[in-house]
Amino acid sequence: MEQAYRVFVGIDWANQVHQVWAADAEGRVLGERGIQHVGIELFEMVAWLIGLAEGDAATVAVAIEVPHGPIVDTLLDRGCHVFAINPKQLDRFRDRFSPAGAKDDRRDAEVLSSAVRTDRRALRALRLGDPLTLQLREASRHDAELQEDLQRLANRLRDLLLRVWPELLRLSPAANEPWFWTLLRLAPTPEAGARLSARRLQIVLAKHRIRRLTAGALVGILRTPSVHLAPGVREGVAPRIVALVRQMQLVLQQRQEAERRLKTALQAIGDDTPTEKVREHRDVEILQSLPGIGTRIAATMLAEAAQPLRERDYHGLRVLGGVAPVTKRSGKSRIVRIRYACNGRVRFALRCWAMGAIQRDPRSRAHYDHLRTIGHNHERALRGVVDRLIPVLIAMLRDGTLYDEARRRGHMAA
Repeated sequence: MEQAYRVFVGIDWANQVHQVWAADAEGRVLGERGIQHVGIELFEMVAWLIGLAEGDAATVAVAIEVPHGPIVDTLLDRGCHVFAINPKQLDRFRDRFSPAGAKDDRRDAEVLSSAVRTDRRALRALRLGDPLTLQLREASRHDAELQEDLQRLANRLRDLLLRVWPELLRLSPAANEPWFWTLLRLAPTPEAGARLSARRLQIVLAKHRIRRLTAGALVGILRTPSVHLAPGVREGVAPRIVALVRQMQLVLQQRQEAERRLKTALQAIGDDTPTEKVREHRDVEILQSLPGIGTRIAATMLAEAAQPLRERDYHGLRVLGGVAPVTKRSGKSRIVRIRYACNGRVRFALRCWAMGAIQRDPRSRAHYDHLRTIGHNHERALRGVVDRLIPVLIAMLRDGTLYDEARRRGHMAA
């Protein structure tokens, strides 16, 4: 049965002042106010809303655009029911109140209150996350941010080398390898590189376990004449190269620490006993048993797609990860296009899963090759591969079993 609510609240989120609109089941205004983004006023706002519901927090329904943050956490912790609305949905609901397109914070709060009162089934109910899952989410996002920073710095380093020492990029075209950074700290200019001995270079290669190059070949590349530059350019760029290398080495160290935190968080979730029932295998163990799923992919999926995984929701996971296409039908016209309204982190994790699966799983590789043969591009083929793996994952989670290639082969044959 659908929950009966007494108070319907719309909150127009802002950086400093949030606009709050409360109405009863008939749409009559119970009150409105602006709330500063400080702890004491947020607590007072929740107390005011619960007071409008005569102390029953479970009868307060709140609609908000931002599905996270201190407002949502405070409301959920006090027992209110919170529903997330997509900004695109809000724009459509706003047309009911202002066909001319007028917009302001008070009107948006009123529109949100009306939407949760009349069209609640179109909104997404939010839940207070498990503490371990929230810790994993923050660790996963931190790791992803560090990777983005590392890639950004590597691109800048590559651009500098392309200007002053392009010959060196033959050793590392993307300029993103730790051994390459060590070499640049020793020799930020061609003159410094020409002075390095084969013995010193051999120590660098051995330290980083680089076997595709020999010290002799490295000496030949370092002593190759480089491009001609105006006097002072190379000397001015060299300190920038050294500074970038130091930044990248520091970010790499931080990312290694973040990966250790990820593993610790995954281990904590894996060791945590479920309250509903003790399953044969934990979700973490099941996820990591699949071909192509490592620490980072498992962490991202468990953190960002916790609800569909917990509910074993096949369709919800496909939609959240952007795998399910969007179909538009009108008369005889039928258009199928990629889904853009999804969680970008889950989409990227599923893409990485597909990339790993086609390298480690013969069946996934065969399906990928078939999709490419019939004309699909690389990205579409990857979505097709992961679309076949998602039901396998959901079935494993539902049954509490680990991945078994032989069992899957028998399933496919049947």
